[in-house]
Amino acid sequence: MNLEKLKKENLWHRKKSNSQRRDDLIRVGEEGINTGDESVLDPYFADDYIFHGPDGDMNFTQLKAFWSVWRSAFSGFRIRREQIMVEGNFIGARNTFSGVFDKEMTHSPIGPIQPNGKTVHIEVINTFRYDDDGRLAEEWVQYDNVGYLKQLGVEVLKH
Repeated sequence: MNLEKLKKENLWHRKKSNSQRRDDLIRVGEEGINTGDESVLDPYFADDYIFHGPDGDMNFTQLKAFWSVWRSAFSGFRIRREQIMVEGNFIGARNTFSGVFDKEMTHSPIGPIQPNGKTVHIEVINTFRYDDDGRLAEEWVQYDNVGYLKQLGVEVLKH
């Protein structure tokens, strides 16, 4: 079934229970973000989606490019949902991003970074807001940028 048909028939956006929302969040991470499968990603996100992160705001197209950079730089890139709390149109989640840093990271907060061959684990805290159609409309993200850069082999604090 194509994306337009899903939207038209309102199959994706039906009213969902908390457990269905939790399961959808897990699925979009495993089947969409981890792989780049746009047939999973596109129907999940609202057309006017906005991401608020430590390095500024992004729209959905920019966020997909961000994930692509991560998948390219980290072998075995994976998002794992560690803990999820659902309340109304909001979901809070503690997540782990991981992978082996074995290819150049072309975009980072400080520019390109050369790989160090080490496994990286980054804990990320998200708050997700869903619109009345059940699509992800807005997201707030926090993670430790300094710890992240250290794992990439960047010397961030000089004594």
